[in-house]
Amino acid sequence: MKGKQTFALIALAITAFAIGTTEFISVGLLPLIADDFHSSVQAAGLTVSLYAIGVVVGAPILTPMLSSIPKKKQLLLVMLVFLIGNSIAAVAPNMSVLLTARFISALAHGVFMSIGSTIAASLVPPNKRAGAISIMFTGLTVATITGVPFGTFIGQQLDWRIAFLFIVVIGILASLANLALLPNTLPKGVKVRLKDQTSLLRSLPIVLVLLITALGYGGTFVVFTYLSPLLQQISGFQPETVTWLLLVYGVAVAVGNIAGGRLANRRPVHALFYMFAIQAIVLAALYITLPVKGIGLLFILLMGLFAFMNVPGLQSYIVVLAERLVPQAVDIASAWNIAAFNAGIALGSYLGGVITERLGLLHTSWVAAIMVAAAVGLTAISRKLENKGEISHEISKAQ
Repeated sequence: MKGKQTFALIALAITAFAIGTTEFISVGLLPLIADDFHSSVQAAGLTVSLYAIGVVVGAPILTPMLSSIPKKKQLLLVMLVFLIGNSIAAVAPNMSVLLTARFISALAHGVFMSIGSTIAASLVPPNKRAGAISIMFTGLTVATITGVPFGTFIGQQLDWRIAFLFIVVIGILASLANLALLPNTLPKGVKVRLKDQTSLLRSLPIVLVLLITALGYGGTFVVFTYLSPLLQQISGFQPETVTWLLLVYGVAVAVGNIAGGRLANRRPVHALFYMFAIQAIVLAALYITLPVKGIGLLFILLMGLFAFMNVPGLQSYIVVLAERLVPQAVDIASAWNIAAFNAGIALGSYLGGVITERLGLLHTSWVAAIMVAAAVGLTAISRKLENKGEISHEISKAQ
């Protein structure tokens, strides 16, 4: 990989770090936000769910609206929206304003993650795309290693609002990185027609990937959204200890993301099948292991290892399919998959809240396992279609 390509990927990773920090920071701050606004932890959990819904709305709607703007300008524009949203969150006087701010920030997230993936893929040869995308997504995983625990620490020691100011500073640095490191020779955007978007949704292989993304990735968030309360109330860890455990969890996520990028470079759908199968088993085992401190923590770390392992494979696979089936709508395919990621997060975090309120925190584990197991089944179907040549048939029809 050439030096200029590496620097461009670093710029994307820094931006993904800012995005990832703001997306997941609420997980560590839920108890503090709930206390400040005198609401339940479940109500504070809406800061995760509504953020995800904002991405679901922003990715497929705003990406085509901005498609004719050069990609570098698109990134700078969405980072401006990102900064506005997080600045509002830092001064939010009540839960309604905070949720609105989270929604605004999420609009920027959706556009960045969709075009960022295609930019990363365009910078390297086809056989290295999953690896390049994994480098960009390393920003997200590093956010879970350092951004989220550090933000949680700031919230606990000072105020949760200061944590959002911390994100604003990161966003400014990310914007400067985009300005300085991204090449001005990035391909210009191509205006996307409504026909192109509907073509994507008429393709069975692409629809299958979107469903797999939502269920397989989102299933973990039934548990992850309430990870801090689970570690405190079920496993019995002190709040100060949880901050450090989030750091260790983030390390596991980073390792999984890098490994997932390498495993999915050649045959992503086959690698995804085994990733989801193991994650489903781990999540189911949490129901038994979480009440036991040491063993429960081990399985939480295993959950983290596989939580992001599927991301590079899912994102590179949708790009490959779109290039073959609807080449003029690759950015939109990426955007739809980003929407699917966050539809899964919204569904997972919502189900986690419902299960927590009605059955208890511990029951989130088996519900998460069911969601991921559904993804295993759909991945098996997708793999069978690929083996039988059905995807090639779809491609020939599209051409």
